[in-house]
Amino acid sequence: MISEQTDPAHALESDVRSYSRSFPIVIQRAKGARLWTDDGSEYIDFLAGAGSLNYGHNNPLIKQSLIDYLQADGLLNGLDMASVAKNRFIETFQQRILAPRNLDYKLQFCGPTGTNAVEAALKLARKVKQRSGIISFTNGFHGMTLGSLAVTGNEYHKEDIYCAGQSNVTFMPYDGYVDGISDTTQLLRKCLEDSSSGTGLPAAVILETVQGEGGVNVASPEWLRSLQEICREFDVLLIVDDIQMGCGRTGGFFSFEEAGLEPDMVLLSKSIGAYGLPMSLVLLKPELDEWDPGQHNGTFRGNNLAFVAATRALELYWCDDNFSGAIRKKSARIGNFLNRVARQYPQAGFTVRGRGLVQGIEAADQELASRLRQRCFELGMIIETAGARDQVLKFLPPLTISEAELEAGLDIASRAFRDVMGEEAATRRSAGGQA
Repeated sequence: MISEQTDPAHALESDVRSYSRSFPIVIQRAKGARLWTDDGSEYIDFLAGAGSLNYGHNNPLIKQSLIDYLQADGLLNGLDMASVAKNRFIETFQQRILAPRNLDYKLQFCGPTGTNAVEAALKLARKVKQRSGIISFTNGFHGMTLGSLAVTGNEYHKEDIYCAGQSNVTFMPYDGYVDGISDTTQLLRKCLEDSSSGTGLPAAVILETVQGEGGVNVASPEWLRSLQEICREFDVLLIVDDIQMGCGRTGGFFSFEEAGLEPDMVLLSKSIGAYGLPMSLVLLKPELDEWDPGQHNGTFRGNNLAFVAATRALELYWCDDNFSGAIRKKSARIGNFLNRVARQYPQAGFTVRGRGLVQGIEAADQELASRLRQRCFELGMIIETAGARDQVLKFLPPLTISEAELEAGLDIASRAFRDVMGEEAATRRSAGGQA
């Protein structure tokens, strides 16, 4: 375990670090869904780079394409100039992803992380519609730069000194947020219809179809379709942030496929780089492409190594429906496991939710979820918590995780639940005896 005494580099790093606090280890090697530390300890990875490693660590088939490209002295950073690697990615993305789904989008390369794609989309929506308002949703998370923070719901990340005035953002209740209201999109409709609501006609609505950091909150297809209908009725752009939930995380390549949506813009990052390599994209309908040259740019928007890795991943995993089918099979296995846990410990009031290979089990409070995460770590698994109070244990393994690795991870989680819930029961018994 690392500390300032045992690791000088740890003492020099800023206090803003977070994951190293939850997982105080020094990782030396990674392969597939496994990590090894400098002292030889082994961990199953159910974090997957916060969704940036859908194809696992050091995927050997993708790795070889990168090695070949480097050995051939391929261009690495080309700004936004054309290159063989970039052109091949664009063509492959069109052939493997957009054309089979009858989607008509242009590709805007942003640099180099998801929050930059969010910033670009918000700027473009305001430019196109000549309106400044944006609608976002409770518990949404869209990034850590100022525009992205303005449309993020979590209070911890967005103190007023960062987001003074909220950049004309109005928050609406996400699907299921308000008890007793089955369709919260009708609240949005009412606000847009009423000139005295104080909302005003926005340029765009931005949302995640599954809120990952917000606690694995899943919007129903019906709710999503209703939201799209309202956007079209009021001439408001619909932006789907698929940064964590895209690239197969929910089963299909895009998380909105099941609902049959056709968003005006789609935001991709994280696993679109395929190998943990930085890359972000805005997919935009052609008629929205009103940018002037260089009006939104970034030095590292031409990461050619990411183009190479992304192209290879598309060729390997998105040539047919087999990969999506495998994801859904693994999803059912995790869902069945979590529902069994919830039934096994009814006193905890666990609730289970998720889609594809993003599954969550909500605990009664942050402390219980934190103890479960910590116990998983002690037993050899990296897994994080999510939600407004970090009350949800979030299962986010690589999509390529083998059945054996998946079972090993679920075995660890099962032991963690058994140990922590056993401690809970012992504490209650002790408290009852003392009473």
